[in-house]
Amino acid sequence: MNDLLMLTMMLGSPKYGYQLKREAGWMMGQDKLHNNLVYPMLRRFVEQKWVRKKAVPGERGQTRQQYALTAEGRHWLFNGITRFTEANAASENAFHLRVGLFAMLKPETRETILNMRESYLHSRDKKLGTLQDNMELGKFGTEIVRHMRKQVAMECDWIRHLRQIAEISNRRKVGQ
Repeated sequence: MNDLLMLTMMLGSPKYGYQLKREAGWMMGQDKLHNNLVYPMLRRFVEQKWVRKKAVPGERGQTRQQYALTAEGRHWLFNGITRFTEANAASENAFHLRVGLFAMLKPETRETILNMRESYLHSRDKKLGTLQDNMELGKFGTEIVRHMRKQVAMECDWIRHLRQIAEISNRRKVGQ
């Protein structure tokens, strides 16, 4: 997941290491990612030829490293986002990353991703319902389960909305 996110951050243009760790951190709900995660990952990407590294002069006379996605990296990224497993379907971050890149994906791949996430959500709701029906959760436990089930229902509504957006997009492409 971190590999896909980091490579995605370079899709538009080259980025500095600090910029990547800050922006990827924001995407993951953090201030920034830790150096011990980001820089070894970037080093590996360069070794695998997914990313090109270039030294550029900084504003204060220092040398900064700029990282750019290569054609090979773009290919690996595309293959990675089209692979969507049951574990990915259970991960909100993995699902959101792919939805953010839906414009790059074929309609049938989008639909597979939506179907798998929706199936996971229905399974989760069923388990929460069983929990609610068969356990004494207390006042606040019941509220938590009710809240979680509402979140599942809201995401299922959002998936229906995403399908509508995708359908409109598909019709426009066919009409061009």
